[in-house]
Amino acid sequence: MSVSCGIVGLPNVGKSTLFNAITAAGAQAGNFPFCTIDPNVAVAPVPDPHLELIRQHIESKEIIPASVKVVDIAGLIAGASTGEGLGNKFLANIRETDAIMQVVRCFEGGQVVREDPVDPIADIEVIELELALADSETLNKAIDRVAKKARTGDKDAVFEQQTFERARDRIDEGVSLRTVDYTPKERAALRPLCLLSMKRVLFVANVSVDDLDGTSELPQRVAQRARETGSEWLPICADVESELREMDPADCTEFMADLGVTESGLSRLVNSVYKLLGLQTYYTAGPKEIRAWTIHAGDLAPTAAGVIHTDFEKAFIRAEVYSVADLVEHGSEAAIRAAGKLRTEGRDYVMRPNDVCHFLIGK
Repeated sequence: MSVSCGIVGLPNVGKSTLFNAITAAGAQAGNFPFCTIDPNVAVAPVPDPHLELIRQHIESKEIIPASVKVVDIAGLIAGASTGEGLGNKFLANIRETDAIMQVVRCFEGGQVVREDPVDPIADIEVIELELALADSETLNKAIDRVAKKARTGDKDAVFEQQTFERARDRIDEGVSLRTVDYTPKERAALRPLCLLSMKRVLFVANVSVDDLDGTSELPQRVAQRARETGSEWLPICADVESELREMDPADCTEFMADLGVTESGLSRLVNSVYKLLGLQTYYTAGPKEIRAWTIHAGDLAPTAAGVIHTDFEKAFIRAEVYSVADLVEHGSEAAIRAAGKLRTEGRDYVMRPNDVCHFLIGK
């Protein structure tokens, strides 16, 4: 499965700088409003030390990491839904993403053009309102679309209209749709609308180099907001990550050590997104390639096989499974088998993080 994230925020909070830092895409970033006009899109490989661990014990021609698609759009401002700034037309570019990274500025000073005081919670509320207003417009159009059919008594259309109206009413009440409990049937009805305020959110607190852990007041206010809304948050210094991206590996390691940073921003962002979306990784390994695959926590083995090819899910027979830790401990697949650690699992097997699998597929 592919994973995608949309980056949103007010103008000049560091969105494009962060985008460049995690994707090396070279998008324009500047200290003036609406530097980003056209959406920036890039696919970033997921940092994964397990891949190299596996290759130390299994010879292979190629390593293929999992990847995350990242979309950076123009900054939103209050009134974007009514055409202020560049409007909200760019939101269409992130409607089909799995999650939203909402970047907020959490540092004072600097060269960034900004007239208002730094207030990350006020920024979050502006963005949340604009996302909700965009969703309200989408819901109204959907209601108009199904209303005629609903008037004929079509049960599915009646249910859709009622579901859409309830969602719109919650928005009018100021309730975030991601905090509302829906039945599976309601979620199925709402899913094709790709509502932005239903997507899971990772708040990215763009901090200063003196506050990399995000322990000062401003990022901690973001952390509190994340706890209150069931979201995730992450302190990150976009400028530092941008510098790291430009360094060769040796200098990068030394610079990170000087800063007390043990993990890249991309790695921390991906881990946070995976946690937010309930995702995990498993691996396939052989002489042709070692590859990481992304699945949902709790997925069964046939579902995991279906990520490789959709036909594999139905044709699944069984899986031979061991863990990366087993491979490190025993040194080879043959030694794992000899030690009795190579497991044969059937259709009811719940995949575990860091499983290495060989799938037997029927015709």
